Amino acid sequence: MKKPTADLLLMFVVSLTSTRNTMITKMTVTNIHVINQDSAYDFYVNKLGFKLVDDIPMGPETRWLTVSPPEQPDLQLVLFPVTVSKMFPKEVAENLIDLIKRGIFGCGVLTCKDIFATYEELKAKGVEFIKPPSKEFYGTEALFKDDSGNYFSLQPLNNFDNENNV
Repeated sequence: MKKPTADLLLMFVVSLTSTRNTMITKMTVTNIHVINQDSAYDFYVNKLGFKLVDDIPMGPETRWLTVSPPEQPDLQLVLFPVTVSKMFPKEVAENLIDLIKRGIFGCGVLTCKDIFATYEELKAKGVEFIKPPSKEFYGTEALFKDDSGNYFSLQPLNNFDNENNV
C-alpha cells in the first residue's frame, strides 16, 4: 500500500479545519419572554445579579433590553416583552402571558458555586422558590420563578461530576 504524500495529508487537514470553521460555535443571544420589562430588569439585575448589556429604546413602549450572567458576558439574554404587536396578535399575546404566569415555561439551568448559600441569598432578596435545594438522582437542584412566572433550575457548578449524584 502506498503511503500518503505530504500534499494529501495537508489537503486532509485543511478540509477538516475549514469545515470546523464554518460550523456554529456558540450561542450568544437568546430571549426570555417577560410580562413587564421594568420588573424583569429589577429581577435579573438587582435580585439575580446579572449585568446590564443593552437598554436601547425601540419605540414608545418597548426596548432592546439584554442582560448577562456575571461570569458569562458573551451570552446575552433579551428580556423580551410579550405585548400585542405584529409578532403577537392580541389572542396570542393573551395566551402566552397566561402560560408564562402559570409557570409553564422552564427557561433553563443557572449554575452557582454554592447552591445553599445562593438559595439563602436569593430567598432573602424575595426570589420565589418552587423547590429548595434537594438531592435528586441527577444532582442537587433548586427551582425558582422569575417575576413573570418563568421557572429556572439552580444547580451547583460541576453538578454531574460527583459520582454520588448519578
